[in-house]
Amino acid sequence: MDPAEYAITFACYGQLEYTRLCVQSMVRHGTPLERLVVVDNGSKDATRAYLDTLPLGGRIYNSDNLGCGVAWNQGALALQAEWTIVMNNDVLVSAGWIEGLIGAAREHGVRVISPSLVEGPLDYDFDAFAARASHDMRDALRLGWCHAVCLAVHKSVWLEIGYFQPVPALLGYEDTMFFHEMDKAGIRGATTGASWLHHFGSMTQSAMKQERGLAQKDGLGHRYNYRLLGKSWLRRKWDKLQRTRELDAWRDAELARYGMTMRGQAQPGGAITWT
Repeated sequence: MDPAEYAITFACYGQLEYTRLCVQSMVRHGTPLERLVVVDNGSKDATRAYLDTLPLGGRIYNSDNLGCGVAWNQGALALQAEWTIVMNNDVLVSAGWIEGLIGAAREHGVRVISPSLVEGPLDYDFDAFAARASHDMRDALRLGWCHAVCLAVHKSVWLEIGYFQPVPALLGYEDTMFFHEMDKAGIRGATTGASWLHHFGSMTQSAMKQERGLAQKDGLGHRYNYRLLGKSWLRRKWDKLQRTRELDAWRDAELARYGMTMRGQAQPGGAITWT
């Protein structure tokens, strides 16, 4: 597809190794770096020196860690296109990932869409796996569920509900707030089996928790951020139950048809558990 139809952005805060692996996977699979805007949130390692060597579409250097919401918005606004892909930096892309992602959105008439994922250690041949999986599951779609590891967002969504909440204190809750605004506006997201990423597993958030002396199970943001959703305790529990039932139904249907699902957990040694 025409690269002018899309822009890509991710934020980073340290974790240079993962940023380099992500960019290298893009180069390996022909993703044009001139369509990529990287926002650095005050890294103290050699991230910026590395970014300066790349032919990027844009680079934004914040003096402090302004959080994901601010950084994602900066990247999305710096290079505007029909589709904006907002993603983590601790991922690997695969062959045809953009064409599969946006192609599925157009085919199914959705305006926000995510790729399928395998998460965890890279003890398997991801490129070979993704080539098979994106072919075998090219018609698979979870309508009504997407995730913030990677989102392709149509420009009409920004115009309708706005961008991400630019509040640094949200610290990892920005995606929940954005999905909440989508729900209120009746915008249904989706996940497609036609595009796959490997996700190492929220490495930036893990590093930030370590800096703050938090356990990995703890949230980064304020423990009462959920109050921003304006939902009662009972409504939150009901919504969580309904989502669990949906995820279980999708998993069972995908396993029955494809022998795999749109979300896998890689195990040491290369085995993948489907969830």
